[in-house]
Amino acid sequence: MSTFTAACIQLTSKGDVAENLDVATSLIKEAAGAGADFIATPEVTNLLEPNKVEARARAQFQEDDVTLKAFRSLAEETGKWILAGSLVIKKPDEDRLANRSFLIRPDGSIAAQYDKIHMFDVELDTGEAHKESRAYAPGETANLVETTWGTVGMSVCYDVRFAHLYQKLALAGAGVFTVPAAFTATTGEAHWHILLRARAIENGAFVIAPAQCGQHSEKRRTFGHSLIIDPWGKILAEAGEEPEFVMAEINMADIAKRRQQIPNLRNIREFTLHTPESVANAAE
Repeated sequence: MSTFTAACIQLTSKGDVAENLDVATSLIKEAAGAGADFIATPEVTNLLEPNKVEARARAQFQEDDVTLKAFRSLAEETGKWILAGSLVIKKPDEDRLANRSFLIRPDGSIAAQYDKIHMFDVELDTGEAHKESRAYAPGETANLVETTWGTVGMSVCYDVRFAHLYQKLALAGAGVFTVPAAFTATTGEAHWHILLRARAIENGAFVIAPAQCGQHSEKRRTFGHSLIIDPWGKILAEAGEEPEFVMAEINMADIAKRRQQIPNLRNIREFTLHTPESVANAAE
C-alpha cells in the first residue's frame, strides 16, 4: 500500500485523566469511522496538569497507565494504527516524569515508544515561563519505526526546533514525521506553521502534527491548528482552535518524487568552521 489516510486528533486535555480519555476515545472512534488508517493524538494526551506535585500524583507507571491500555484496546478494536502523541508516565528510577510517545499497531501491540529529547525550558517576553526539565526527564534516543506504509520518525513538540534531529531521521529512512504538540498560544501564533512546514520541506517528508488547543488552566493556553503537511510543504489538513479531528490522504510516492526534485539530503557536504579566533591564530 502506498497511500493511507492520516488523522490528527485535537484535544484540550486538563488534569482529569478519565475525562481526557473519554474525549480522546470518542474522537478516535469518529476518525476511525470516517476512514482514517493512522490516528494521532497530541502531546500530554492523558494529563495536562501545570502543578508538578499534582501531575506526579495523577500519573501512572507505563504498565498501569489507563490511557495506554485503552488506546491499545482501541487499536485492536478498530484495526487502526494509533499514535498516543505523548502520555505523562511515571519513571521507576527517578522523581521526574517521562513525556513519552507510543506508536501502537492495529493488533494492539506497541511498535515503538519515544521519550521527548528536548525540554521546553523558556522565558517568553509575555512573562510566561516554562521549565519542563524540572518535571520531566529528557530522552536520549531517537526512534524510527516501520509501519504498513513506510518508516516513521517520532518526535514531540519542542523537538521541532531542532532541525538536525529530523535530518538524521530522514537520512536513516524516515519519510513521515510525527510531531504531537502542546504549543503555547504565543509561540504557536509566531512559529507553529513555519517550523512544521520547514521540517517537511527540508527533508522531503510528510509531517503529522496533532496539537492541544484552548484553555487548560488559568496560566496555560495552547495554540491548536493541528496540521498534516506534504513533502513540498503544502498543508493538506488544518484544525481550528477547538477539539476536533482532521484527515488527509498520504501518498508515500510523493516522498521519492520531491526528494528527486530537490535532492538536498544527497547534497549534504561536510565542512570546516573557521571561527574568528581560529583565523587569528592561523595568521600568527
